[in-house]
Amino acid sequence: MKKEIIKVFAVWALFLFWTTGALAGDQKLLQEAQSYFEPLPSKPPTIKDNPLTPTKIELGKMLYFDPRLSASHLISCNTCHNLSLAGVDIQETSTGHMWQKGPRNAPTVLNAVFNTAQFWDGRAKDLEEQAKGPVQASVEMSNTPERVVATLKSIPEYVKMFKKAFPGEKDPVTFDNVARAIEAFEATLLTPDSRFDRFLKGDLKALSSEEKEGLRLFITKGCADCHNGVNIGGNMYAPFGVVERPGADVLPPGDKGRFAVTKTASDEYVFKVPSLRNIELTYPYFHSGKVWRLEDAVAIMGSAQLGAKLSQDEVKKITAFLKSLTGRQPEVTLPILPPSTDRTPKPILGKVK
Repeated sequence: MKKEIIKVFAVWALFLFWTTGALAGDQKLLQEAQSYFEPLPSKPPTIKDNPLTPTKIELGKMLYFDPRLSASHLISCNTCHNLSLAGVDIQETSTGHMWQKGPRNAPTVLNAVFNTAQFWDGRAKDLEEQAKGPVQASVEMSNTPERVVATLKSIPEYVKMFKKAFPGEKDPVTFDNVARAIEAFEATLLTPDSRFDRFLKGDLKALSSEEKEGLRLFITKGCADCHNGVNIGGNMYAPFGVVERPGADVLPPGDKGRFAVTKTASDEYVFKVPSLRNIELTYPYFHSGKVWRLEDAVAIMGSAQLGAKLSQDEVKKITAFLKSLTGRQPEVTLPILPPSTDRTPKPILGKVK
């Protein structure tokens, strides 16, 4: 009887020792993670010079979904940044006016308000400036500010909404206000409450043991040196191919990234570090959109950026961790858009002069 009691006590002591040690390890991992990352808030940040009022947000939502901002009346913001698909279009590069293919993969609009700048090369300082780019790009929506304003002014309901969203302005239907309204709506497109967010807030059971191992590797291998902060990326620029330049299929030699913006030699093949939030849903990967499997993207980043040949097990664990970054997707009610009138400019389906 004594031997049985001793055996039970020994097993219990061993279990207690193991769980205490595991708990201490998890606490240490949590503290280390908190030094690199922040939980995503459930509310958007304050935007300088653009108060996020309900009326402006609602107007921005309508404009986001309205294809009449494009010359063809076929392409909206949601075409390339589909809110039913985690804010992307699951294309290598987006299809624009007259079936033209854009030069880069469309990054997600979700949580983009927390990025230091917009576009892969950071050429837009914020979402307001970004909203103006695709509308005017000949390969995307191929429209002009004047034609956008003429279209919106021809629709009485839009005129009323602009007056409510921008009170006190003599002529509120402007291209600048179109961009401000879209920015206001896009700022609300957040995906909080991922399992990793819950872990960062102290829930040690939010991640599985494999995901925790992946998080440890993500930190110790150096991934977190670039992918950090509230958006787990999006807050700095880095050359693609720090140690080993990927092949031309992944890194097209003709696209020199931020160099096109700064004309500085050191910015050749430098790109904005993307956010990794919802990364399992925002394939294909990289600015070229040539990599479709998350595991392959992890392996490429290991060799190209860190000079590390990750084992299959390490890739598997890091990928498992990355999948814990998927947050609660925004639920957006599809707006019913006001009808055009006889004064509304007609669609242009061919080349825009």
